[in-house]
Amino acid sequence: MKNTVLRYGLYGAITICVLFLTSWFLLNELPFEIQEILGYASMVISLSFVYFGMKHFRDQVNEGQLSFKKAITIGILISLITALAFGVLDVIYTELLNPEFMETYYEATIKNMRDSLPPEEFESQLKEIQAQKETFSNPLFSFALMAMTVFVIGFIISLISALVLQRK
Repeated sequence: MKNTVLRYGLYGAITICVLFLTSWFLLNELPFEIQEILGYASMVISLSFVYFGMKHFRDQVNEGQLSFKKAITIGILISLITALAFGVLDVIYTELLNPEFMETYYEATIKNMRDSLPPEEFESQLKEIQAQKETFSNPLFSFALMAMTVFVIGFIISLISALVLQRK
């Protein structure tokens, strides 16, 4: 099981890193809303290795057998490797490669809010956004949030894959 988890976890980690860096170099002129959708799509694509890892373990390693518990364990561990890689990459991106990202992102968010909200609601939302900006500027918090986002999506994919692939 260990070899399967490491192999498919690394496949997921490499995939999420390549897709992230590709979008940064080729698609960074797109609006943040589109970039966010592409980011979630990248997460799902990279976490497809959860399914393939479970299937490989069942068919190639475990003689066609896979319990739900073993499948969930494999899926969670593959998701964890992918999530940790993305958390580290996000911190590298926001701290070293593009340190002005947070400022640019929040400026665009404030502009969109100003254009779409009534003035009194805008002022209320502005205070919340400014508080969030301070929190998200902490690299440790950013790492944890990004890794947890990927991990939660991976957990959901693990559950679905375990239900589909379990075989006694």
